[in-house]
Amino acid sequence: MRVAVLGVGAMGCLFGCRLSKVAEVILVGSWAEQLEKLRSEGLEVEELDGRITRHRIEATAEVADAGPADLVLVLVKSRDTERAARQAREVLAPGGLVLTLQNGLGNLEILAAAVGADNAALGVSVQAATVVAPGKIRHAGAGPTRLARTPATEARLRQVAELFREAGLETQVVADARQLVWGKLAVNAAINPLSALLGVVNGEVEADPRSRSLLLRAAREVEAVALAQGIELAFPDAGEQARNVCRATAANRSSMLQDLARGVPTEIDVMSGAIVARGRKYRVATPVNEALWRMVRERERRPVTQEWISPLGPGEEEEIRELLEARKSEGPA
Repeated sequence: MRVAVLGVGAMGCLFGCRLSKVAEVILVGSWAEQLEKLRSEGLEVEELDGRITRHRIEATAEVADAGPADLVLVLVKSRDTERAARQAREVLAPGGLVLTLQNGLGNLEILAAAVGADNAALGVSVQAATVVAPGKIRHAGAGPTRLARTPATEARLRQVAELFREAGLETQVVADARQLVWGKLAVNAAINPLSALLGVVNGEVEADPRSRSLLLRAAREVEAVALAQGIELAFPDAGEQARNVCRATAANRSSMLQDLARGVPTEIDVMSGAIVARGRKYRVATPVNEALWRMVRERERRPVTQEWISPLGPGEEEEIRELLEARKSEGPA
């Protein structure tokens, strides 16, 4: 099977190097320094057990080099999904499948509009990775990848799942796409903004009782919005699931933390912003998510416009600011 991985960040490289053991893989991206390192020196991976492994993977900035691909795996930031959809349409082989493992809401719909709903699928993964330097990543957490089937995609998804398993990636095929998306959103919307604002790895968000309280409340707000839409999550308590993921990926620097450190836009709008908007539609209060959304936008120097500002609950934003100040005064652990 020929696999085109769109995205050369940590997750694109992690999945690319794993799949390269069992398939013909090419990475496609626009990060020039990363591409140069991948081409000249290959990919260096710090494994979960501390071992360093090295991998040779084909990488290109020219999407035309990637086709025809039986599987197009989309692992770009949500802000780049429309471009990825055009690229996927260009390289997808007849009978092939486009699979997104991205964060946030709306990505599948954009991809389906480009390649057809029968040729697009989504999944979520608990795998976690961090870019250490160009050409180097750290595998920071492992866990299952779940792919949501439809009648049109099921046969191809089962082939993809088998390929993933052959590559050492625990993978399951499940029925409910909305359950997958909202389950992942509940976890990511709780962990990512808090880790980014605090400047800490995932495990520290859960370890500090002050940030843990915010983590639990943020995740449970997302669960409430999901339930208002008739979506029951796959776990009994979104807050406890967020804690579990924090512990399983304790050493990981979230993608939002990495984005803020690099000075590039985050995915806060398709996470917290989307939750706030959907909460308003279904009349579900989301004060912690709104505070996190506003504060990450502020950190990006993209303040929320006046028409979006709504009354918050009892001091969520003030609570987060006090936590940031307390962490600053306490210094490094």
